[in-house]
Amino acid sequence: MNAPASVADLSAEDRKLFTLARGAMGRAGAAQGAAVRDVDGRTYAAASVALPSLRLTALQAAVALAVASAATGLEAAVLVGGALDDESLAAAADLDTPLVLHLAPGGAVLGRRTR
Repeated sequence: MNAPASVADLSAEDRKLFTLARGAMGRAGAAQGAAVRDVDGRTYAAASVALPSLRLTALQAAVALAVASAATGLEAAVLVGGALDDESLAAAADLDTPLVLHLAPGGAVLGRRTR
């Protein structure tokens, strides 16, 4: 199977994560948004956090929301905007996330990590 080039090439479930991540980014006026889907099908979305006392990437924040809601694993994660850094990947790996997609706000796929 060819690697997806844009959000249009993703499954409906992963397109939903893109929409949620982009919405979180827009609402917060942040450089990044992320959304994750847990193993029970629930979704969580967050934007990056930049406070004097707390800094989280959007993916770290979305993973934290999932964990705070008792998620035990993730099926997929989508990061929109910014850079897919080691801290974000580590947060996703903590919940054995098999798929992490990095997309531009316009929908182009910038990267794909699979476990």
